[in-house]
Amino acid sequence: MTTPGKLWGIGLGPGDPELVTVKAARIIAAADVIAFHSARHGRSISRGIAAPYMRPGQLEEHLVYPVTTETTDHPGGYQGAIDEFYEQAAERLAAHLAAGRSVALLAAGDPLFYSSYMHMHRRLADRFEAEIVPGITSVSAASAALGTPLVEGEQVLTVLPGTMPTEELTRRLRDTDAAAIMKLGRTYPGVRQALSDAGRLDDAYYVERASTDRERVRTAAEVNDADVPYFSITLVPGPRPTTPLPRSSAASTEARSAVEVSQATAASTGVSTSASASDPAAEPLARADSTTANAHSDAPPAQADSIGEVVVVGLGPGSPDWTTPEVREALNAATDLVGYTTYIDRVPPRPGQRRHASDNRVESERAAMALDLAKRGARVAVVSSGDPGVFAMAAAVLEESAEPQWQDVPVRVLPGLTAANAVASRVGAPLGHDYAMISLSDRLKPWEVVAQRLSAVAAADMAIAIYNPASSQRTWQVGAMRDLLLEHRKPETPVVLGRDVGGPTESVRVVSLADLDPADVDMRTLLIIGASTTATVETAHGTRVYTSRRYHRP
Repeated sequence: MTTPGKLWGIGLGPGDPELVTVKAARIIAAADVIAFHSARHGRSISRGIAAPYMRPGQLEEHLVYPVTTETTDHPGGYQGAIDEFYEQAAERLAAHLAAGRSVALLAAGDPLFYSSYMHMHRRLADRFEAEIVPGITSVSAASAALGTPLVEGEQVLTVLPGTMPTEELTRRLRDTDAAAIMKLGRTYPGVRQALSDAGRLDDAYYVERASTDRERVRTAAEVNDADVPYFSITLVPGPRPTTPLPRSSAASTEARSAVEVSQATAASTGVSTSASASDPAAEPLARADSTTANAHSDAPPAQADSIGEVVVVGLGPGSPDWTTPEVREALNAATDLVGYTTYIDRVPPRPGQRRHASDNRVESERAAMALDLAKRGARVAVVSSGDPGVFAMAAAVLEESAEPQWQDVPVRVLPGLTAANAVASRVGAPLGHDYAMISLSDRLKPWEVVAQRLSAVAAADMAIAIYNPASSQRTWQVGAMRDLLLEHRKPETPVVLGRDVGGPTESVRVVSLADLDPADVDMRTLLIIGASTTATVETAHGTRVYTSRRYHRP
């Protein structure tokens, strides 16, 4: 039996890669899998901090929050969406651990201090060995940036979330000697009011992105509410400062020098870094908080006159033999791969190549990330299965590239073998005449539109390739489609069910339309519904299906 892997909770510190501990750097380099979180824009602060210590070819698990500050249509609301995300993320990591791979889950700051790591720990530590590598918190980094003692003697330090109601925040500020207020951003007006009501505003200081090249130190009273990012903290020191505060720009200069040193080190090893984080809060923001959109991406910024390109590629539907030489060449030339985790995993790791994997519900954000990387000099391959222009990433990238900010970024699309053609080839030529491709997913278009198109194509007597017929949360559409098509097609109309075609669990069956069972269909299945001219032939090698190119006139 395979010995399960070990889960590591890696504290990265507040943002400066030089503040990563020796142990954390060692574990990052040795781990089989590097896991990290980001918002839907895809840019991970944690990965940027860890990049100098990662080795080429490591597997990466990019865990993308489905929601941060925005609203959601999840039936369980915001909390339901987040809870479901944590469950799914934990199972993704559990699959690696069960296979014997060690997983280093990155956390800015400390893993057990306002961090998302704890949500994975609760779900995995009872099944797998887990160890925490502590990191420097943003409270310590902000105190260092301020340059004055935070507490001394018998003084009490209280750490408070800025999301707390203003009245409660005021009460707690009155009752403590010193305070650190986390999770600012949109909460800052309420935090400022609480400081004022508690009589502590004149003694409070604001530190933004501590330890990074974007560090700012101000008095809390002088900060513009609109300029406060989530990655900032307010400190109320206990001891009376003995030096003028805020400190001069020397702290920022020193932080910038440290970052330049780390970037030079990264350049010499061929690994990129961006030290732009300053807060341990890698967990999703409460809806009252600010988004992390100001965070840098992991890839190194390019020179102003250096723009890369985005190439959207199709791997084909399963077998590596179905990936074209043109696509292989583009994958080999890419500095960065962007795509759905399942498809990224199909591409063999290559030394020095960065892999940005995410789930299948963030196409627009994935496209924007790819274009942003290319704008800063990266050669980006956006990876799709099948053909990228068929229910895949080409449309998303091109739609996003129409925005003025991407007008100088070149975009190419390289074709791939479609899943419809692959499934059709396994049984013969069911798509030998006119046919349509329709996705049953109602995530991007309402079911009424899907039903209308099914009826129109069925009435036109064309064969139909059905993509995305079902998922774990969407199972009723296959039965509804069958009933709708039976209004136009005979019950004995051939239906081809192709699952994981070209993959290790491939199966292909032919049934009649009347006998199509929704329980036999999942997201990895593609259906081909025959037309009136589609016929089946039983042979010694199985059922053959074809749609005649001759159309008999009535």
